[in-house]
Amino acid sequence: MKRLSIPLAAVAFLGVVGTANAQARLNDAQLIETLSVLDQSKAIDIEALRRKAADSVAANRGPNASLREPLSQELDNLSQITVEILFRTGSAVVRPESFRAIGLIADTLRHPTLLQYKFLIVGHTDASGDRKSNLTLSQKRADAVRLALVTTFGIAPGRVFSVGLGEEQLQDRTNPTAQINRRVQVVNVGRTR
Repeated sequence: MKRLSIPLAAVAFLGVVGTANAQARLNDAQLIETLSVLDQSKAIDIEALRRKAADSVAANRGPNASLREPLSQELDNLSQITVEILFRTGSAVVRPESFRAIGLIADTLRHPTLLQYKFLIVGHTDASGDRKSNLTLSQKRADAVRLALVTTFGIAPGRVFSVGLGEEQLQDRTNPTAQINRRVQVVNVGRTR
């Protein structure tokens, strides 16, 4: 499994990704290499994942967000990039400064190496606010990114899908309200048929 996180600043300012120990120049080759590795783990059933998130919220699974286990280990094990996409507060309207990041994703998905794959856009929130509202908001945000990829950047609709997981799969469970939990994942979910 390959994973790469892309802070918005990396896209907006000279293509530099900051890490704890070093900085590396962000380029298309990194994104393509990261997303082209297809893990042979179990395929993701998008509708089942969506139902699992809704069931988790309805059952109030683990009211303490810091103690909740991830919904889908399979999802975390697939090749993916995590991107910081900014939205208007409490809405699914993508802020203008994030369209550059979405454009970079689109350029990557159009690369010949990746044309044979389909991708899942996964929206996440932090644990602030109501869980049901967070689930709805994350789905709307994932849909907004997918819509931008399809309508603005011309990615074939049959290659990109979306699902919102709200706060049900936190990246930093020790700090459920941390900004790092508000993210969008682009996950390689297999070859197109």
